[in-house]
Amino acid sequence: MTLFEQVKNNLDNKNMEALKSLINEADILEVVELIKELPSEEKVIVFRLLNKEKALEVFEQLDVELQQKLISSFKEDRAIELISGMEPDDRVRLLDELPARVAKKLLSSLSLEEREKTNELMGYSPRTAGRIMTPEYVRIKREDTVKDALETVRKNGQEKETVYLLYVTDNTRKLEGVVSLRELVMASPQQKVEDIMTQNLANVSIDTDQEEVARLLQDLDLLAVPVVDRENRLVGIITVDDAMDIIDEETTDDIFDKAGLTALAGQETGRSLRLVTGSMWQVWLVRLPFLVITLIGGLTAGAVIDVYEDTLGAIPYLAIFIPVIMDMGGNVGTQSSTIFTRAYVLGHISIKHFFRHWLREIGIGLSIGVIMGLVTGIIASVWQQKPELGLTVGIALAITVTLATTLGFLVPFTLVRLGFDQAAGSDPFITTIKDIVSLMVYFYLVTVFMGHLIY
Repeated sequence: MTLFEQVKNNLDNKNMEALKSLINEADILEVVELIKELPSEEKVIVFRLLNKEKALEVFEQLDVELQQKLISSFKEDRAIELISGMEPDDRVRLLDELPARVAKKLLSSLSLEEREKTNELMGYSPRTAGRIMTPEYVRIKREDTVKDALETVRKNGQEKETVYLLYVTDNTRKLEGVVSLRELVMASPQQKVEDIMTQNLANVSIDTDQEEVARLLQDLDLLAVPVVDRENRLVGIITVDDAMDIIDEETTDDIFDKAGLTALAGQETGRSLRLVTGSMWQVWLVRLPFLVITLIGGLTAGAVIDVYEDTLGAIPYLAIFIPVIMDMGGNVGTQSSTIFTRAYVLGHISIKHFFRHWLREIGIGLSIGVIMGLVTGIIASVWQQKPELGLTVGIALAITVTLATTLGFLVPFTLVRLGFDQAAGSDPFITTIKDIVSLMVYFYLVTVFMGHLIY
């Protein structure tokens, strides 16, 4: 059994002791992925069963949105405990996302030292190096011996974000160089730090844009970059893990901005969260109206079949191909709408040039329809020994597939322009329209090519 299956089994059987033991022995990343997959209420139960140290490690690995949800479900003392244990830069990122009243209350509950560190970072402009840096780094002096520097690491390293790089400053904290832990370990204990340190190292100022910082770390393949103020005094560092988060965030923002979809991104995020983690009532409000439309469409499709009951009675084998035509149309329509939605969100489809994209998709649908219709028509002809049946099925399938791709782009585009949720509404609309029209086309073609068998 996977960890997820074991956890669900323990939750279902209310075996909390076994569950507690299981998740506290599991790997950190496994627990992180587990919490992401569990429903909202079960996320909280599992997280509360983690011991203090593991809970903090797991919490820091979660997305800010999930951190925010967990914090809101905890009692005040538990929330304060988690916030206090976070690195200052991670803490600021979370506080920025919390409601102002909650953030202020949590901030005031921190120790004086942690509150000062947090307030210092929150004083810098958003999306700058100063806002995302951490003041938790190891600082040594150039006149220190290697032995002294290693002792500093032993004393202070446990509380710092990283000890792989140690920054050399003078008495006024002006940045002078950097030494790696590897260089210290390999050097003679009596050597001076200034003999092995690297000078003229890359650094950024507190006002440097966060994306520029992240690109610098990526381009120079650095583990961390120091942040200095206007007097070149070291005030913090930014590590490579923060840079990866920034690049991901900035790349997504750039894509949305380029496509003019920043507002859509926020809107879609809210809709997605509401459908995945919202209350049952919220989910019903979004999904049921579209499903009712599908139900009405299904009944209408049934009425179409009822109209042609005599036709089916005269030629029973016509019924064999109804599921083929309807299912192929549904599959192609879903495929097409998924392609549209992804391309639209990523900026590959321009609303200004929608009709150009739409006509291309219709052409693709027609070509796929002809191929699928030809293959299915030949099979129908050979199977039932009726060439006219093959002709009917083939043309009906070609028209249905072309219609499905047409609707696959047009329906989600229309819903987006009208402000509706295309994720919940596209497929029901496509299925309803496609089913009714495809059945009408099929039976019309039957009367054209096979009417002599009916009367």
